[in-house]
Amino acid sequence: MPNVEKTSTPSIWTSSQAYTLSVICLLIGLAGGWFIRGSQGRRSASSESPAPAATQAMTGQSGEPTSEQMRRMADKQAEPLLQQLGKEPNNADTLAKIGNIYYDTQQFPVAIDYYQRALKLRPADASVRTDMATAYWYTGNADLAISEFNRALADEPNKPNALFNLGVVQWQGKMDSDEALATWQRLLETNPNYEGKGKVVELMAQVKKHSGIKPGTQAKALPQ
Repeated sequence: MPNVEKTSTPSIWTSSQAYTLSVICLLIGLAGGWFIRGSQGRRSASSESPAPAATQAMTGQSGEPTSEQMRRMADKQAEPLLQQLGKEPNNADTLAKIGNIYYDTQQFPVAIDYYQRALKLRPADASVRTDMATAYWYTGNADLAISEFNRALADEPNKPNALFNLGVVQWQGKMDSDEALATWQRLLETNPNYEGKGKVVELMAQVKKHSGIKPGTQAKALPQ
């Protein structure tokens, strides 16, 4: 096994440095799939993410497809649903399914557009609103994401996926550890059999490590 060089770590960090590192560490986890779809468990086959073989066929290599290639894949997947939508322009289910395709291929602004159209027809659909809120986060709008998560929770107060994702954005987007912990605690209390309980407990433990650090103070370096 090749040797891995370890960069030096200062013995004393400011609170902002320590907090920033914790955010970066959790962000790595998010990239690995922390977020949970609001409509998880009721997706149609047409809204599944492209299979690796299909991705490789599109790219001609084993690497990740580009955004443009992902967009073309999404457009291709969406064709049957778009034809259906032409016949039934006010079908909220079809609009949401199209939104799911663009969400899964990381075309978040397009996904948001279809989710918005679906919600105009069915505004109390907490699953679609949760997906749209998460898409807003991925476009860099934490405030709007939080607002939409809260609207979803107004319609379905104990919705686990909305609570989970809201807590992530509260911490990642607003660096509000207290609010994030309160949201995840609410999730555990209202959904005692939640299948992602272990993931929630792990996140809470990470947040609690730095929740007591106040801006402007110094903190000891994290263990190496």
